[in-house]
Amino acid sequence: MHAQVKHLPWRDIPLDHRTRDKAHHRAEIRRLKVAAFSHIDYPGARQAVQVVRWRRDLTTGKLTVERVYLITSLDVFDATPAELAAWIRGHWSIENLLHHVRDRTFREDDSKVRTGHLPRTMASLRNLAISVFRQDGKTNIAAALRHTGRDHQRPLRALGLT
Repeated sequence: MHAQVKHLPWRDIPLDHRTRDKAHHRAEIRRLKVAAFSHIDYPGARQAVQVVRWRRDLTTGKLTVERVYLITSLDVFDATPAELAAWIRGHWSIENLLHHVRDRTFREDDSKVRTGHLPRTMASLRNLAISVFRQDGKTNIAAALRHTGRDHQRPLRALGLT
């Protein structure tokens, strides 16, 4: 399916949406093209999306270009290209928020746990902890972990088990 979407005639498809941002010491341009199709072999798929991201690191000057392909079940009348772009950005903000906490607070990328089911189990436990803290209204997960770790009854109370 990836090959089918990648090989659509993207050069012939007009640009549908473009944004330009500066943040986090980088300048970024995002270009989005949308193609309606009926010949891609995936149930319910109605449109393909190509997102090209041009990022320039403002401190080093390094330029990276990334192409991402997506499919959606939305019809051309269900969402504008601008709405699709906003939803794609929204998805990544959620993903980045979770990954940032898992990597920085739990140091997940440095974990030595690599075999069997344990990596997935540990990731699930980290997600559970983050979800419980956020559901409890905590925004600083590191501070919530420190606070909870000072009393062995606090995690049980947070889960409603005492």
